[in-house]
Amino acid sequence: MIRFLFVIPQLVPLLVMAFAAQAQQGHDACARDVSRFCRAHMHENDQVVLACLKQNRARLSKACDKVLTDHGQ
Repeated sequence: MIRFLFVIPQLVPLLVMAFAAQAQQGHDACARDVSRFCRAHMHENDQVVLACLKQNRARLSKACDKVLTDHGQ
């Protein structure tokens, strides 16, 4: 039990880094599509940008479409 408590604080930074890297990859894959199709919404919240990307789904790059699909969108 004590060993387990010492492992948890070491895992938290690794998990945070993994989620941040995944989010960055999604951002990189869709950045061009956002600037191309959703420029008017770029400075709004993420949900508005996501809705815009979904509206333009047929025109998105394959990489961005894959990111959305992989995240259940």
